[in-house]
Amino acid sequence: MQKIRKGDKVVVLTGKDKGRTGEVIQVMPKEDRAVVRGVNMVKRHQRQTQSQEAGIINKEAPIHLSNIAIADPKDGKPTRIGFKIDGDKKVRVAKRSGEVIDG
Repeated sequence: MQKIRKGDKVVVLTGKDKGRTGEVIQVMPKEDRAVVRGVNMVKRHQRQTQSQEAGIINKEAPIHLSNIAIADPKDGKPTRIGFKIDGDKKVRVAKRSGEVIDG
């Protein structure tokens, strides 16, 4: 079971976007990276295709998993993740508040 999954609210811990929050769009476990909405924006030159126009576009670049942490469900501050067996299911638990993280 992964600690950070698609759809999680995360806080950036280091880098140019330190302190910003966003939602995880994609997780790449083999590269230990994730794409977060509105974080680590880069400019890319786009060639014109039949469906889209040419020009310079802004898009999210992947960020390393060690540089992001899940936002605590109670106060939105970064927290570490633990696991707990709840009945017959394994669930993620925020270490900061002890709350179960849904998903």
